[in-house]
Amino acid sequence: MKIAEEHIVALEGLGYTEEESRFLYIVATHSGYFVPRQFVAFHSASPEKGSQPFTEKLKKRGHATWREYQNLGGVYHLSSRTIYRLTDRENLSHRFAHSTEFIRTRLLLLDFILANHTHDYLETEEEKVRFFSDKLGIPKKLLPARASEIPSAREPAPGYFADKFPLYLDSSASPSSPVLTFSYVDAGQRRPGRFANHLNAYAPLFRHLRSFRFLYIAHSPLRFESARGRFSLLVQTPAEEVLREELERYFGLRGAWEGKRFGELSMDDLEWLDQAIQRFTGREIDRLYAAWVHSEAGREPWRRLFSEVYPPRAIEFRTCLLTPAGAKDSKGTQDGTRQPERLF
Repeated sequence: MKIAEEHIVALEGLGYTEEESRFLYIVATHSGYFVPRQFVAFHSASPEKGSQPFTEKLKKRGHATWREYQNLGGVYHLSSRTIYRLTDRENLSHRFAHSTEFIRTRLLLLDFILANHTHDYLETEEEKVRFFSDKLGIPKKLLPARASEIPSAREPAPGYFADKFPLYLDSSASPSSPVLTFSYVDAGQRRPGRFANHLNAYAPLFRHLRSFRFLYIAHSPLRFESARGRFSLLVQTPAEEVLREELERYFGLRGAWEGKRFGELSMDDLEWLDQAIQRFTGREIDRLYAAWVHSEAGREPWRRLFSEVYPPRAIEFRTCLLTPAGAKDSKGTQDGTRQPERLF
């Protein structure tokens, strides 16, 4: 995790130590909430000293509030606008009050971040959009978005990656080839259907990626196998099939247009064709189109060429069993087999 020195210095100016400032930055960025044991683990404080000096400092300065929650215990909420402003996180909603379900999820998420702080995280909406849109060239309209009301705006503006689950580049296996990793945090209160909704929201983006890892984070393994099956069904299995079907539709509409058979094209077809022309470009697409045009019944030649141009993608599903004592990640290959769990 890369933390700008200016943010640490700014928080130190409020009277916090360097380690306390780093912890505050992480909480402000990823959670908004924390419990004392999380600070103790991060700070490596002795059991005798604990977190009391730090939490007393937070409360005295009015930077955090404390509240007791059923089945959660005492939780601190980093609610100071000053903290978020000094870390360039003022546009985050973490400083506002949230539901118990949200708090439970963010606490579990924070456990993951603290146990895996060496990853290169895409922390903000701006960083994520810049990475996928500018660096990878993926249109913004394919990124997961949720309309959000802005008082000064004429119409709702899209809020990208609104779930704010950990999204990072993992260089632990190969510093030169970091693995793009998405995640989903299940704190045990979410309905199973929400995972499917989450995957469907990311589906347009997933289809444009040749390789990535997906990590299902939970404090219980109860839903691991069902999550693995749902991921395989919604993401791994249909990816190439959907792309092939979309190309076949594009080639059919393109053939009708180029052959001036305009009567075969509806308004929906023309609108879809216009978008497809922008999406499907390049020499490889032209090769596939030529093969499609000259293929016999069944179009086997073009499908063989399709497999050469678009080889099977490297998509990996993993589960992360996370407890206050640590996190265990089980590898999952594309065929659903599992390898022994390892400690992060």
